[in-house]
Amino acid sequence: MRGLSNRAASDPKRIVFPEGDDPRVVRAARILVDENIANPILLGREKKVREVAKTVGVSLEGVVVRDPATSPHVDTYARALWTRRQRKGITLSEARARMAQPVYYRCMMLAAGDADALVAGEEMNYPDTIRPALETIGVADAQQAVCGIYMMILPQDTYFFADCTVNIAPDTTRLADIAQATADFVRRLGIEPRVAMLSFSNFGETRHAHSDTVAEAVRTLQARDPNLMVDGEMQVDTAVMESVLRERYPFSRLRRSANVLIFPDLNAANIAYKLLWRVGGAQAIGPILVGMARPVHVLQRGSDVSDIVNIAVIAAVDAQERLRQSRGGSA
Repeated sequence: MRGLSNRAASDPKRIVFPEGDDPRVVRAARILVDENIANPILLGREKKVREVAKTVGVSLEGVVVRDPATSPHVDTYARALWTRRQRKGITLSEARARMAQPVYYRCMMLAAGDADALVAGEEMNYPDTIRPALETIGVADAQQAVCGIYMMILPQDTYFFADCTVNIAPDTTRLADIAQATADFVRRLGIEPRVAMLSFSNFGETRHAHSDTVAEAVRTLQARDPNLMVDGEMQVDTAVMESVLRERYPFSRLRRSANVLIFPDLNAANIAYKLLWRVGGAQAIGPILVGMARPVHVLQRGSDVSDIVNIAVIAAVDAQERLRQSRGGSA
């Protein structure tokens, strides 16, 4: 995370927080400014945001506070939303009403280019955070999955778990899409993805429709991205123990233990990350939402200040890399 923070500080991005009057968000914004990681934009009634900042003893110098209710951009954003959703049943008056909600306002800020990334969800249910983003920003590619990643940090290793939050029972194509989206994100962080597609079976030893789905997803992904180091179906201990891979499965495309673990369904992924987090002592950073057209990242409810800062760092680096790729540059 220190390395990612340094990358974020090399070109600070504008990150909008719709829950700008939350004390944890205010404290996180102060850290982001003090460490030159990002330029935070807090949404909310300015008087209330400043009262909260005073209560927690935090200066708002360098922090932008914007009130959607008094913003001169409301009508522009409302018309843009109406244009996007007018054939989806929304009227112009409804679009204007939605602009009074920080969750919609911040999405339109991002869609309009008035912010580079957004971080939300501190006091909202996960679906209530994602839905407005899908309506206003949309997916990056209709063929790509939107999914939630957790970065699981242990003393000696870092793993990326997916999909932990969005797709309940993905089919073969969606499973391959999840793996591709996750691998692409890990690459944007400057890390080489080594992807294991997980199952209860190792390379066809137990034939079942569930393990066959994973094996077919592996074949789909290998055909789609031949340079990606990916293999499966495999059990999780096979994926993370290099000695098992080398001794029992020398034919595997994984030459080292995996750092990206793609679970066969939401049950497995959600249970696994919470066990490792709550019982195994790992630091869980996420969920990191990938597959959106712009950098949208969603906090867990009850996140503390360090969680918010970490997600903001991820969002800033994500925004940097997307900009670099759009310009055709190199890392």
